[in-house]
Amino acid sequence: MAKIKIVTDSSAGLTDQQIADYDITIIPLTVMIDDTIYVERESITNKEFIEKMKTAKALPKTSQPPLGSFVETFDKLGEDGSSVICFNMLAAISGTVHTAEQAAQLSKTDVTVVDSQTTDQALAFQVVEAAKLAAEGADKAAILARAAAVRDHTKLFMGVVTLENILKGGRLSRAAGMLTSLLNIKIVLEVTGGELKIRAKGRGMKTIDRYFDKVYEQLKQTPDIMAIGISHVEAFESVDKIKQHLSEVVPGKDVLVRETVPIIATHGGPGAFALMYYTDPTK
Repeated sequence: MAKIKIVTDSSAGLTDQQIADYDITIIPLTVMIDDTIYVERESITNKEFIEKMKTAKALPKTSQPPLGSFVETFDKLGEDGSSVICFNMLAAISGTVHTAEQAAQLSKTDVTVVDSQTTDQALAFQVVEAAKLAAEGADKAAILARAAAVRDHTKLFMGVVTLENILKGGRLSRAAGMLTSLLNIKIVLEVTGGELKIRAKGRGMKTIDRYFDKVYEQLKQTPDIMAIGISHVEAFESVDKIKQHLSEVVPGKDVLVRETVPIIATHGGPGAFALMYYTDPTK
């Protein structure tokens, strides 16, 4: 039966239950740790990746899915006449979206590729909303409009406590200026408009704590919160602290906590964490 099918890459912070419930297709990235290549969600889990990264001799390398994987997946999903919408992580940290765009041109299927301008659970917010509408029989225009509204109603704040990985990976080369991995410098990033923006930097965890206090106050004043997520790289103390604050400012609200995806773990480094939420996209 022809319909619209939803695809995303493995950077999306989706649970296995969400993938099954909403019939979402995942195209995996690959990661290389000390010359061994792993396929995300297939031959390595988020937790296993973090464990292996801790003992790796060098910074792991993440690779976007091969062009052929996208084409093959798009073609298969379109065999029954269905169309595809493919949501990908922001272009600022990966060329995955551009590979998907090339594949869309080569595929026999009608494919629309979306740069979500975000990643992890914030990407999952868009994907789940799109998949729900697709299951209800909504047309492409309606699904794309809802996903864009979710994007515009989403916040993602990330605490980076060890700068070595993110500087080595080159993901902050322009924005970081004189940042150094020395002197106990910590930073807070916001992913907004498809870019990584430094919102705070300074020595020690107090820099991060002070900024997040503003985030909690903002949350307290924010109505119609649809979902909240925390993703992290073994940042257990920070996660507990965030959960405590959230229980006070948004009591009773479910919070999904999970180990972050390998590409974020690689560049965020040990102790990194992110708080993501979105508000009602119809308001």
